[in-house]
Amino acid sequence: IAMVGMQWSGLVVDKPGTLVGLGDLTAPPVLLSLFGLAVMAVLLTLNIRAAILIGILASLAVGLITGMIHYQGIIGPVPSVAPTLFKLDIAGAISTGMLSIIFIFFFLDMFDTVGTLVGVSQQAGFIREDGSLPRARQALLSDAIGTVVGTLLGTSTVTSYIESSSGISAGARTGFASLITGVLFLLALFLEPLLKMVGGGIEYGEGMRLYPVIAPALIVVGAYMMQNVRHIPWTDFSEAIPAFLTMILMPLTFSITEGIAFGFIAYTALKTVQGKLREVPLLISVFAVLFVLRYIFLMG
Repeated sequence: IAMVGMQWSGLVVDKPGTLVGLGDLTAPPVLLSLFGLAVMAVLLTLNIRAAILIGILASLAVGLITGMIHYQGIIGPVPSVAPTLFKLDIAGAISTGMLSIIFIFFFLDMFDTVGTLVGVSQQAGFIREDGSLPRARQALLSDAIGTVVGTLLGTSTVTSYIESSSGISAGARTGFASLITGVLFLLALFLEPLLKMVGGGIEYGEGMRLYPVIAPALIVVGAYMMQNVRHIPWTDFSEAIPAFLTMILMPLTFSITEGIAFGFIAYTALKTVQGKLREVPLLISVFAVLFVLRYIFLMG
C-alpha cells in the first residue's frame, strides 16, 4: 500500500534502466504530496489522533489555494445504475472457456481478501496468540456477499481493501466504524464533485495522473503496517525467507495474492527440508500445492 502511495504521489516513477526511480521533486503535485506527508508525520509524532484526516484536508486546502485543484462544487446529481444494473451474461459465464478464468478470479479475490483481513486485523490487534483470526467465517461471508451484490449492480468488486488500514490507524475498532463508513458512502453519492476534488487526481505529464491529496495517507498507512514485522523470527530462515518473499513481492508484483503464493510455497518447502512439515498447518500446505499447480497452469 505504501508503494501505491509513492506512485500516486509521484515520488516513485517508472524508469527503463532500473524499473523504478525518484520522481521530479520540483513538480507541484509531488511537492503537494510531500507537504501532506510532512503534516501527517508531524501530527502522528505529536500523537494527534486525526492526523491523516487533517493532513488530507490541509493538502486539499493548499491545492485549492495554489490552483492545482479546481473547485468543482459540493453536491452533484446521483449517478444512474441503469446502464449496469443486472446486465448479466449467465450463459457466457458458465461456458467451458470461461470456467478457468472464473477460477483464477476466485483464487485472486480469495487470497487478496485473506491477506487484507490478516493485515488489517494485525494492525487492529485482533489476531489471537495462536495466529488465528476471530470470526473469520463471518468476515469472509460478508466479503463474498458484497462481491455478489456488487456484480449484480455492475460495480467494481465490493470487497475488503487494504486501504481500510487508514481507518484502523484513526482508531476504528468495532462494527460501528463500518456502519459509519457505509453511511458516508451513501452520502458520497450526492457529493461527487467534492470527492473528485479530494481523490480525482491531477493530470501531470503525458498520460500521467497523480493523487497528491490521498497518496500521503497510503504511505503513512504502509508505515503503520510495518509494525508487525517485529514479530517475525528473523534468525530462523525457514520463517524469515517466506516472510521476506511475501513482503517484497506484494509491492513488486502489485498483487497481494502473488506475495502470499510465494510465501506459502517457500514456507512449506523449507519446513519440509527441515523435516518439520508437521508444523505447517494443513491449509497452508494444501494451498501451497494449489499455488504451484496454478503457476504450472499459467506457464502452460
